[in-house]
Formats: sequence, structure tokens, C-alpha cells
Amino acid sequence: MKLYGFWRSLATFRVRIALNLKAIPFEETVVDLLQGQQFAPGYRSVNPQSVVPALFDGDGPPLFQSLAILEYLDETHPEPPLLPREARARARVRGLAQITACDVHPLIVPRIRNYLGNELKIDEPQRLKWIRHWFDEGSRSIEAHLAGELETGRFCHGDRPTLADVCIASHAVGAQFFECDPTPFPTLHGIVAECFKLDAFVRAHPLKQPGAKPH
Repeated sequence: MKLYGFWRSLATFRVRIALNLKAIPFEETVVDLLQGQQFAPGYRSVNPQSVVPALFDGDGPPLFQSLAILEYLDETHPEPPLLPREARARARVRGLAQITACDVHPLIVPRIRNYLGNELKIDEPQRLKWIRHWFDEGSRSIEAHLAGELETGRFCHGDRPTLADVCIASHAVGAQFFECDPTPFPTLHGIVAECFKLDAFVRAHPLKQPGAKPH
């Protein structure tokens, strides 16, 4: 498989984790978001939205959007599964994943930060306040679910990683990049610590990728 991504992209991070968990070999091509390479005509032909990740598997068109890619990988490479078998359990795992991937992450990506600065003239301290607010809102919701629901185990749902763990790991790393305080969310961060005992998560970490710059 061929993955288009960027070291700092939390969405690409999620796809890397899943590929690693399922032991799927892949080659990653860097699309430097900070240099604007996502807007080059060559990449627009891969993903007209000018975002990463994109994934090629075989001769078909590229796959896009991280959650769609994760479910595709789970359907085509079912072991180990990222979703439970039972319908209600699957819905819970998807719900936890969507808090971060659908509610939080879209509000803090570079194109949003650039719009806040370039178009709305919001200065950097206020942009950071925006980013930290939405990370904390997501963490608060995830913490409430994980701490208050019996389905929570060593991981978000039971004792093996699921789609939810892939997503909250990316959420926690993103929050760390922006120096959000983890202390109000002990259950969330305890589960993330369990995730990073697994090589699949460690190898996928943004700071382990080519070109990564320490924060």
C-alpha cells in the first residue's frame, strides 16, 4: 500500500497505527503541509480536498478521510479487529472515535488555524486559546465516557485496542503538541499510556517519522 501523509498530521498518525496493528506493509510519501505541498496540482489529483492522508491499495482510486480508511482496512484485513462484533459495542467505539476525529480535530487543523490568522486576523495567543479549548472539550467528553462506563477496560472498550484507541491516541498526542494540561483526564491518559506500550503505536508516533521536529 502507498500512503500519502505528513509527520505532524494526526489523521495520518491514525492510519499508520492501524496499518501497524494489522502488520500491513506500506510506503509513505511525504506531503509537507507546512510548505503547502498539499495544494500542488500533482497532489490535488490524488486528493482534491488538499488534505492528508490518502491511501492507494491496488489499482483503484485513492482512499481518503482517516475514519473511512480505518474501516476499509478493518474490512479487508479483519485481524486483529478494530471494531467489536456486537452492534451496540461497535456504536460505542465509533462514537468515541468520532468525538476526536469528527468534533475536535477538524477545528484545529492548519487550514482552520490559517483562516483564523490570515482572514479573521486573530493573533497567535488567541489561536492557541482556541485550539486548547477544543482539545480540552473533547478530552472532557472522552474522560466522562471512559471513566463512567462499564465497557471501559485496559483500553477504551475492553482489553484490546479498537478504533477508539487509535483515535484517542492521536487526540492525546495532538493535545500534547499544544501543551494542554492532561491532569484533569486521568482515565483517558491512562489508556493512552497502555496504547503506547504497543509497538504499533510507538512506531506510528509523529515524532518517529522522517522530517519530524521536536516540540
